[in-house]
Amino acid sequence: MFTDESRANVWNEIRQRDLRAFDKLLPIPVFIEVAKQAGMTIGSSALCLPTLVWLSLSAALRGTLDFAAILKLTLQLLRDTPTWSTDPLAKMERQGQTARRRQRKQKKSKRCRPSKHDPRRDDPTQVSEGAFTQARQRMPWEFWATLLAVLSGRFEEQHGDATRWKGFRLLALDGTCVQLPNWRALTDFFGTAKNGKALRTQARLVMLQLPRVRLPWRYELVPLAQGEHTVAQRLLGELCPQDLVLMDRGFWSYGLFWQIQRQQSYFAIRRIKSVKLKTIRRLGPQDRLVRWTPAHSRWRTGEWPVSMTLRLIDYQIKGFRPNQVVTNVLDGRQITRDEFVRLSTDPSAEQRLDPGLYHQRWEIETTFFELKVQQGMEGHLRSRTPEGVRYEVAGHVLFYFLTRWLMVEAAQKADIDPLRLSFTGTLRELTMMAPLLIIYPIEHVRRVLLPRLLERIAAHPVPLRPGRHYPRPHDTRSRRDGNGCIRLPNKLAPAA
Repeated sequence: MFTDESRANVWNEIRQRDLRAFDKLLPIPVFIEVAKQAGMTIGSSALCLPTLVWLSLSAALRGTLDFAAILKLTLQLLRDTPTWSTDPLAKMERQGQTARRRQRKQKKSKRCRPSKHDPRRDDPTQVSEGAFTQARQRMPWEFWATLLAVLSGRFEEQHGDATRWKGFRLLALDGTCVQLPNWRALTDFFGTAKNGKALRTQARLVMLQLPRVRLPWRYELVPLAQGEHTVAQRLLGELCPQDLVLMDRGFWSYGLFWQIQRQQSYFAIRRIKSVKLKTIRRLGPQDRLVRWTPAHSRWRTGEWPVSMTLRLIDYQIKGFRPNQVVTNVLDGRQITRDEFVRLSTDPSAEQRLDPGLYHQRWEIETTFFELKVQQGMEGHLRSRTPEGVRYEVAGHVLFYFLTRWLMVEAAQKADIDPLRLSFTGTLRELTMMAPLLIIYPIEHVRRVLLPRLLERIAAHPVPLRPGRHYPRPHDTRSRRDGNGCIRLPNKLAPAA
């Protein structure tokens, strides 16, 4: 990576211009803390860690541009402004060009010809796409995981009440597959899955999310050969006491349940039919304590208890099949049955469902849809190497996290629920205001544009539509309602 001081100063200034929307959320102290925890150094080159993080965010926001265009975009906008000649960045550019010409003259006098493969340019505002590609490959996955952990911790310090319910911090766990370009290196590393009649390259994305604000909390992007349970075991290792994890029933596992319980945390999951549960005591109508003694010999070793006491809640809504929620919250007074599975219909809302606690798990499905489809992560990945794909996906998740953080702040100022704001509308406002945040003076940005951005985000409310479900892309039986929301026929709608 580059080490000359003039180039590093120029790119540090360019980065600050393009990160103004998230300026307060991504200050330099965050990078210092993340680098320290990850055992890395920020670096002093043009392509240091903060610059690479900024470029990943820019790539996520501008999904239709290639990396070469993204490297030039910010400076092109600044050069088109009437005040460019007096801009401090223009002065730094001229000084760097002068210094580079002087170095070239010295090299020529020594009859030292530069290599044609030298990625450095005479203009310090330029960085080659090859140098950027090499730099991003040196960013380990641990850096991205640590960055999200630090940012989520800072978010909870400021907005912790928005993530909690009755003393529990609510989390949702689920996984999805991400379609990748069919390049050989990606296929060999991530693997393929059959999609219709064709084999498509895919990666597995498993995430723990804060469903009350739809913020990613922890996640991993792994090859398809790694099962969801294996990845979930690593993610759940970071739980704290009084965490309540809402899980898809595909994560039903005696080992995962005991892992959560050992950490003094809680879970809620739908029952699978093949599991036999013995009733111990009834807590009330359709609410009982049960004992689960798994039959598989794997769980009969000394590492695991022979059985587990759980709570089983039965429910059925008219028009839906019967279901059961299983949890290790055994006290019926701590969380009542109705609070777990409440589903009421409001005639004024076209009989749409008002979900209870467990059904907030569906918020992570909405996050996957917004991340992959509305934000454009799936279908706009440019890289041909596993390191490049992980870099881009990390940028998309980070951009989604910061955007949702802005939505929480906008919702609090407008005194509304963060989930009642439109993610699509927020993306539109960010895209339209991005050039203005770059070219206007910093005083005007902080005093006028950033408060106005939050106001405009809050001006895009969505109606309360609980019970929504996004069908899988191959399901041609889906349809859209009058609000443009994808909905399923009643026989295909989710039971939970």
